[in-house]
Amino acid sequence: MARRKSFKSEVYKDIEVIDIAEEGKGIGKHEGLVLFIDKAIPGDIVDVETYRRKKNLHEARIINIKETSEWRDSPFCAHFGVCGGCKWQHLSYEGQLHFKQKTVESTLQRIGGVDTRAMEAILPSIKNRYYRNKLEFTFSNKRWFTDVDDILEAEEQSALGFHVPKRFDKILPIQHCYLQEDPSNAIRNKLDAFAKQKNISYYDLRGHTGSLRNLIIRTSSTGELMVIVVFAYPNPEEIESVMKFLASEFSPITSLLYVVNQKKNDTIFDQEVILYQGRAYILEEMEGLSFKIGPKSFYQTNSLQAYELYKLVREFAELSGDELVYDLYTGAGTIANFLAGEAKKIIGIEYVPSAIEDALFNAHQNKITNTEFFAGDMKDVLTAEFIKQHGQPDLIVTDPPRAGMHPSVIKRILEAGALKIVYVSCNVSTQARDLALLSEKYEVDRIRPVDMFPHTQHVENVVLLRKRKEDES
Repeated sequence: MARRKSFKSEVYKDIEVIDIAEEGKGIGKHEGLVLFIDKAIPGDIVDVETYRRKKNLHEARIINIKETSEWRDSPFCAHFGVCGGCKWQHLSYEGQLHFKQKTVESTLQRIGGVDTRAMEAILPSIKNRYYRNKLEFTFSNKRWFTDVDDILEAEEQSALGFHVPKRFDKILPIQHCYLQEDPSNAIRNKLDAFAKQKNISYYDLRGHTGSLRNLIIRTSSTGELMVIVVFAYPNPEEIESVMKFLASEFSPITSLLYVVNQKKNDTIFDQEVILYQGRAYILEEMEGLSFKIGPKSFYQTNSLQAYELYKLVREFAELSGDELVYDLYTGAGTIANFLAGEAKKIIGIEYVPSAIEDALFNAHQNKITNTEFFAGDMKDVLTAEFIKQHGQPDLIVTDPPRAGMHPSVIKRILEAGALKIVYVSCNVSTQARDLALLSEKYEVDRIRPVDMFPHTQHVENVVLLRKRKEDES
């Protein structure tokens, strides 16, 4: 077997950074060679040193900044560059919006062949710090150290925090996170100190030993607070000790739960969630409507911006009150119930049965009587027989997962013949692919990106499609 050639680093000077990639790396070129440069910003002029080769590019780090981009900003978090989140903190918020808009536009054009003249300015996030209503932290007996001296001096090897990129078993201890409002930081830090004081073991992600595994904190704009502790093994004394500590130390917790997950993966969707104290869910509110959020519920993680997103969906929908609406990938029925007062009837379809339970609960508690929900795989539920039974939709709202819509679902949408489609997406690439298929009968009328996740490359995009006149019947 041939020995792999070792990589020889090179230094390149006066590299102009011309674009930014998803990973927060700036893109530059040197004599036809593409360079992905850590923490570089479009507009920077830099000297760089390469450290890794991939197929058609080299990865590099900055060794000197000759000229600073107008978009460059100082990161506000001490963990920036090590933690896997908030990779765009070194980019001003104005710059983030600029490049998200540019990414959406170019992706729609390149993949979907979309005429983007209908594109409107990106909707900025109301808050760009402490905007998340859900965070998940990991306990690990393998702490990530950023300094050799720290390793030599450290007495404690365990950590509660976030995964380090590309090191699934290494956890960076987080002192202060700017993603979620207090008492999130206090809960994490005090629980970490308590567990270490009581010598409760942290999970070994390779050996699958240890007790404490995950900590999930969910908040709502109503002030309610959910805390879920995931244990790897059912030690009743340790579980009682941890849960009692949280209950006594943090009175704002309205929903305190725990899970015993003995599987090798972290997902709790197939696990029993046990209520220790309070209510088994928290409530979110929007325009007088309340929405149940359970430990397994999906809800947009930026509550304030979710309201702006749903208002935009309602604006694009242009409902008069007489329409039959199909809400595909309805989740907990948030959009369906939000639009219910403006339509004759809304039918929601969702793959996850527990989400449909939440949707039904939300409709009942808000006294909404014109929504109906169905659980099952979209391509199996949305059939010609289903449409014949429930009626041809006037409007289809679709908010699929990152993978986009299955080709058979797109085929059924084309057959259904709704006059309008509002397509909400968290992945513009798959949205663009689907828009190209829908262009058989529909044309894009409006486009507006929505920033739900400041300091990251992620962006939501809302598109309104209208049925072409020659296809109306």
